[in-house]
Order: sequence, then structure tokens, then C-alpha cells
Amino acid sequence: MKKTLLSLMAVGLSLAITSMASAASVTGTITYEGRVPKFREIKMGADPICVGKHSSAVFPETVLLGEGNTLGNVFIHIISGLPKKNYPAPAEPHILNQKGCIYSPHVSAVIVGQKVEILNPDGTLHNVHALPKINPEFNIAMPKFRKKITKVFEKAEFMFPIKCDVHPWMLSWIAVMEHPYFTVTEKDGKFTIDNLPAGTYEVEAWHEKMGKQKVTITVADGETQTADFTFKRPSKKKK
Repeated sequence: MKKTLLSLMAVGLSLAITSMASAASVTGTITYEGRVPKFREIKMGADPICVGKHSSAVFPETVLLGEGNTLGNVFIHIISGLPKKNYPAPAEPHILNQKGCIYSPHVSAVIVGQKVEILNPDGTLHNVHALPKINPEFNIAMPKFRKKITKVFEKAEFMFPIKCDVHPWMLSWIAVMEHPYFTVTEKDGKFTIDNLPAGTYEVEAWHEKMGKQKVTITVADGETQTADFTFKRPSKKKK
């Protein structure tokens, strides 16, 4: 009996190792090209509590640049090529915080059916106003004593804004995905999407002001392919 159990455990471990070894991935770096935009400091003076949460100036995260003009807050995801299957929603909730009168994260995504916990640790009134077009819109006041609300988006929907009607500078973007093959860049612009089956995929990068770009890649078992993207400052439209 012990030998049989040990044999089964060994087979299971071998299969797990083989599965991990055969998983493919795509990695890359997002960069920005063009004149670096200058953003005005966010003026929070209308709410002294917001002001008191910061010891230095706060600026919008619309174009989040790192060293060498790497670009943060870019959403990268697989748009075609995945096996047709249902991907269960994670048990752990996605956290959208309103700390310091700023939404964090600025760009994010959840799986269809995953809980979204929206937090208010600020001790001031916030108003969570989600503006999807496919899922139901909601507009919920969060007084200082209301520390958390929980919402669930039941339908897939690409990026839509969540804002605060009390503090007009507060803005977050969220997508509701059918699969887990997505990520968001930090200031260093680097990304990796792991655990892909071998295949050919379209990979798309999205930025809230500079639009979308996509490339097609093919990955074999255990292979890593690189997909870099460069976003350029949009040219001003001539009047």
C-alpha cells in the first residue's frame, strides 16, 4: 500500500514538474517616445483631510514614467489564441483602495465573478461611481464610517472608469476579463504573462491616453517570447 501511494505521489510530482516546465510565457518592456508631458499638481485644498494625507505634491498617474522613459500603468493581455474554456474567479478579492484620496491601483483587472472590495481608510467622504457600459453602473457614497463595499461584475467588459464625484481628480480604470492572462506595468515598464499553453497569440497593450497596440507571437512548450511596445505621444489635432 505504501509503495503504491509513494508511486502515485511520484507520478503526480512528475506531472506537476512537467507541466511547469512546459508552460510558455511572454515578456517585454513598455516604453514612451516623445516629449515628456508636464502635469499640474493635484489641488486637494477643497478637502483638508486629503491634503493632510500627503507630505509632498501629488501628480496624476496618467503617464507614469520610469528611468529611460519606461511606461507604467499599461495593461497587457492576451486577446486571442487561448483554449476555449471557463476560467474560475479567484477566491481572493481584488482590492481597490482610496488611500490618500487617490485610487490605487490606477489600472487593474478582475476575472468575471471575482469580488471587488473597495476600501475607504481616509476618514472622509468618498463617492464610488463606476461607469461600465455592459455591467450595471453604480454610484455609492462612502462616508468616513463606511470602510468597505463589495461589488461583483458578472459580465466581461474592457476598460471602464471608476471615479469619485466628491474628489474630481480621483480616477481608476478596471477591466473585467474572462481569463487570467493579463498584467499591468509598474514604472519600470516590464511585464510577464506566465503559464501559457504552447500556441499562437495576439498580445495587446492598452494605455488610457495613447490607445492600443498589438502583436502576434508564437510560443512553444517551455519557451519565452519577447513582445516590446513603444507608445508615442498623440499628435495634436489641427483645428
